[in-house]
Amino acid sequence: MVSVLIAYDTKYGNTQRVAEAIAQELQAAPEMKATVQNIKKVDMKTISAFDVFLVGAPTHFGGPTRASKGFIERLGKIKSEGKRIAVFDTYITEDFEKGVRNMEEHIREKAPSLTIITPGLSIRVLDMKGPIADGELPKCHDFGKRIAALIRD
Repeated sequence: MVSVLIAYDTKYGNTQRVAEAIAQELQAAPEMKATVQNIKKVDMKTISAFDVFLVGAPTHFGGPTRASKGFIERLGKIKSEGKRIAVFDTYITEDFEKGVRNMEEHIREKAPSLTIITPGLSIRVLDMKGPIADGELPKCHDFGKRIAALIRD
């Protein structure tokens, strides 16, 4: 059984919705267990039980939230050889993929033993409080399916 932690930061619930949509696809995959949890509630004492981490955050001022960056730094301090990671963000207007790229760079710098298994996912929201733009949630499901396929391979 592959255990996946989908850890997200959110203020208005949009990034949580993305995390839950991704989790639906992972839960549907055989031999896979996905746990969705707010970054601020993740117990770092039990985190090594997970095989794969998905980290999501809203993009603020061109980058991910402080909480998501801190979480990545904490992941870098655990025994993480052989563990995999991918990221996702929510953004408004021109911030497309800025948060994702920033988180991936932060992983390479602060948690280099984690393997990034696929480029991150960027989901557009219509304004600070949302909602998620039309046509974006199917991308979350596709991302979940892609993660599940990559984990199985």
